[in-house]
Amino acid sequence: MARMDSGAAPPRRGRRAPDRARPRKYTRINSEAVDYKDLNLLRRFLSDKGKTRGRRVTGLSRKHQRQLSVAVKRAREIALLPYVGER
Repeated sequence: MARMDSGAAPPRRGRRAPDRARPRKYTRINSEAVDYKDLNLLRRFLSDKGKTRGRRVTGLSRKHQRQLSVAVKRAREIALLPYVGER
């Protein structure tokens, strides 16, 4: 049998404790759904290289982050947004 070392710290799991309320960028927009034609909104959530920023950076909920990624993909498909950023 394997013996547990009593001096080792237990592995960390779960979410961080909310030390402060993180302001959500999306809630300040007051819009129900992300539209692929709203390029000003979509560009706010893209990096300078053209990558979509993560949820930790954007502060979006899971639902809105998914809507954002689908909208960016649709805008790229019909050439409203580039696949790569400015070089």
